[in-house]
Amino acid sequence: MIRRESVTIYVHRDPVDFRQSINGLSIRVSDVMELDVFSGALFVFGNRSRNKIKILYWDKTGFCLWYKRLERNRFKWPRKGDSVLLLTDEQFDWLLRGLDIAKLTPHTESVFTDLF
Repeated sequence: MIRRESVTIYVHRDPVDFRQSINGLSIRVSDVMELDVFSGALFVFGNRSRNKIKILYWDKTGFCLWYKRLERNRFKWPRKGDSVLLLTDEQFDWLLRGLDIAKLTPHTESVFTDLF
């Protein structure tokens, strides 16, 4: 379970290969982001198409990996600036709810009746 009371949230700005799982993303946190993967922080990664995110964190007993895929929209990441962004808890909520953090505009809701 994600305990978000006073947790630090980092976003890796550049897209990552989503074939990477816990091991590959953990190495990216340590080697590329130069952060402590065991800190309890949330590390957010996006794919090249920006329709998927993965969130990696250490919960003191093991690694957890959370995955979200948008069906009709894209997440908004800054294209310029630092390679690691620090989000507030509120900004993290906006991101997960489909809001453009910069513009604060929601994605349109998707309503489906069948999977395929």
